[in-house]
This record gives sequence, C-alpha cells and structure tokens, in this order.
Amino acid sequence: MSEVDHKKASILVLISGNGSNLQALIDSSKSGKIPGNITHVVSSSSKAYGLERAAKSSIPTTIHELKTYYKGIPKENKQERAIARSKFNQDLVELITTKIKPDLIVCAGWMLILSADFLKPLNEANIPIINLHPALPGYFEGTHAIERSWEAGQRGEVTKGGCMIHYVIEEVDMGEPLVVKEIDVIKGETVEKWEERIHALEHDAIVEGTIEVIKSLNEKQE
Repeated sequence: MSEVDHKKASILVLISGNGSNLQALIDSSKSGKIPGNITHVVSSSSKAYGLERAAKSSIPTTIHELKTYYKGIPKENKQERAIARSKFNQDLVELITTKIKPDLIVCAGWMLILSADFLKPLNEANIPIINLHPALPGYFEGTHAIERSWEAGQRGEVTKGGCMIHYVIEEVDMGEPLVVKEIDVIKGETVEKWEERIHALEHDAIVEGTIEVIKSLNEKQE
C-alpha cells in the first residue's frame, strides 16, 4: 500500500464455487465500505461461477486447478500425488508473491486445505490470510460443517450455530477468530433452512472481517 493512499488495500480473493461471498466483497469494495480494491481472483475450479462475477466487475482472474497437477497420476500413487500437490502449492505461492502481490488474501469458499508449504512463505512475506468457516470457533472444523452442526443441533448437542472469519493457520479452521456471527438452533428446522440462515450471516461477516484486517494493516503502517 502506498504512503499516499495507504488505506486502499490490495485484496486477493480465493474461490472454488458460486462466489456469493466474493460478490459481497465486490459490492462493498465498490461502495467504499471496504477500504480496499479486489485486484485479483484465483479459482481452484474452472467451472466456478465466481469467475463470471469477477469478469463482470473487470477483476483479473486466474484458474489454478489441482486436477491439472494430478493428471496421469493414479489415486493409489500417494507419493507422486504428494509431490504434485507440493508443486501446486509452490506455483500458487509464486503467483501470489511475484505477480499479484496483494496486501491480504481472503478465502471466500476456497475448498482446498492450505498447508504449511503454502502458508509459511506467505507469512514470511507478511501477507495475512483470512477464511470464512460456516461454524462457530472450536466446533465442526473441516468439511460439511453446516450439515454436521445442523445434525448436532437437532440432536440437542448444541444450541447455536453460525459462522466465523478467522486468520488461517496450519490447523484447519482453528486460527484466531476476527468476526463471529451466531444463530439459535430451531428444533424441527430443515437443513436447507439452517444453511440459508448461515449463508445470510456470511456476507456481512466476510466484509467485516476484511475491514478489520485492513484496519490492522493500516495501524502497523502508522
């Protein structure tokens, strides 16, 4: 961020799918609510609708698909797949640190685990990474969090659900929370309705979390 316009952060968004949370970020950036610009979108899927959302707002995009790296390697060959995954991570780091050069990274529905060989060089480059996870801190880390939290709620094991924005660390969905949004469990509610209520929280949460990180970056510069 330049000294003249240090509040306009450069934001990279990582996506894998529909991109509704990306759209919330785009809209809030355009309106000035987020003091930053989305300068690039990277998708782990060539079929992600979020790519169209970015294109409509003239935001540059890159498709970085793991299946390209796994091509020709059988699932049984775990060693070769591990090497390919490491190369995938290294290339993504190089893309981010040498070409995109963002001030922060927002994972908005990025469906791949970010491992140490990705996180360490970005940490060394002082590029913070935040993620949206559709569950409360300390609960339902990993995949299918919405379904798992709904099931637990209907069984009476939890009374609340929600979503959080957290800093990304090597332990999946266990980084320091920045924003937490809660909803109450409603007995007899369908999983579809539960998911709908959580998604309604996500758009505000991801915008608020992004703003918090930019504020922190600006304070470090002052």
